Amino acid sequence: MQLPQHEAVIRPEWIDANGHMNLAYYIVVFDHATDTIFDALDIGSAYRARTGYSSFVVETHTQYEREVMVDERVVVASRLLGVDGKRLHLFHEMFRTGAPERVAAHELMCLNIDLTSRRVVPFPPEQQIALTDAVVAQSGLKLPKGIGRRIAMG
Repeated sequence: MQLPQHEAVIRPEWIDANGHMNLAYYIVVFDHATDTIFDALDIGSAYRARTGYSSFVVETHTQYEREVMVDERVVVASRLLGVDGKRLHLFHEMFRTGAPERVAAHELMCLNIDLTSRRVVPFPPEQQIALTDAVVAQSGLKLPKGIGRRIAMG
């Protein structure tokens, strides 16, 4: 299963005092990409309306690799790396549109949440099957650089 890509144009208000995109706006672009992927995997807005469940991001790790400037176009490619009964492991890579060099990467762990109780609950069987199928469909692809990276000084 090929997941849809998310595209964005870097806005002037996203630029910081150093003349490049502020770190917070990388997260905005990645968050919009997450919404795109959640909708494609049927765990987004339609899922929320139908089931009263939603996916909450509970942990992230972002790697800033190259500067991005005002008015540049970027595209985010995404991979669903893993899923179990209640969790989802997602990885995004941001590129300048039409360029091979990655500018940033964003790894996420998400939980399936019952919005009434605000508690973690298992995915319904049909979502569990579809998510597992999506992981299997992507399992033959080369893993992106930086998955599972941690912050350390040595």
